[in-house]
Amino acid sequence: MIYIYLYTLTLGLILGSFFNVVGLRVPKNESIVRPRSHCPNCRRTLSTLELVPVFSYLFQKGKCKGCGTKISPIYPFFEAATGGLFVYAFYHFGFQWETIVALVFISLLVIVFISDIHYMIIPDKVLLFFAPILLILRYTIAPLEVWWDPLLGAAIGFILLLAIAVISKGGMGGGDIKLFAVIGIVLGWQGVLLAFFLSTLIGSIIGIIGLATKKMQRGKPIPFGPYIVMATLLVYFFETEILNWYWSLFFVG
Repeated sequence: MIYIYLYTLTLGLILGSFFNVVGLRVPKNESIVRPRSHCPNCRRTLSTLELVPVFSYLFQKGKCKGCGTKISPIYPFFEAATGGLFVYAFYHFGFQWETIVALVFISLLVIVFISDIHYMIIPDKVLLFFAPILLILRYTIAPLEVWWDPLLGAAIGFILLLAIAVISKGGMGGGDIKLFAVIGIVLGWQGVLLAFFLSTLIGSIIGIIGLATKKMQRGKPIPFGPYIVMATLLVYFFETEILNWYWSLFFVG
């Protein structure tokens, strides 16, 4: 099992590095293949040793070997986060088909997080790539309990966010609306509603803290995607535990 976990971690670290590229380039309609990874300051193409996930950042002390410019810690953070989530997915589901769904789903969510915090954009290209894959997985190797749950989840996720966008006159982005439709495919109708509730709760808490510490400004747009991702991961892995805890608050004894 140790070897399996190490393999899963390595896979996650490597893909996490690739997801950084996808999340940063796709919103700008740039190729994810060319040009090769380079320093954004001196434009020097990075060597193989400079592209080792997490470790290159640590060995180079967070600086470019060529010009000495500081490298954003966001890069190794998402590499490590992807590796950790991959390992946890295998730990949580084990040798089940749902593990495949988990790895694909985590990949989508990591890319969305990266893209949204940088540009406040959730690219349609990314959603259109992952949506059919997840739908196929839900109707083949890893179905939900009832056949219509993924479709109903997608419909509720889309309609709910669309209604909020209309009522709030643009308070919810189009990318968020479509993302919740994809989330509904994976979580089903109950899960997507819980993910929406938790994402608004997490966003509200972080927003209040941000305003109190003056890290955020009232009226200034903020990306909602990261809150959606955090809430969705919590629901995906701990939906039963969250619901049991919630109902226990009202039905103690």
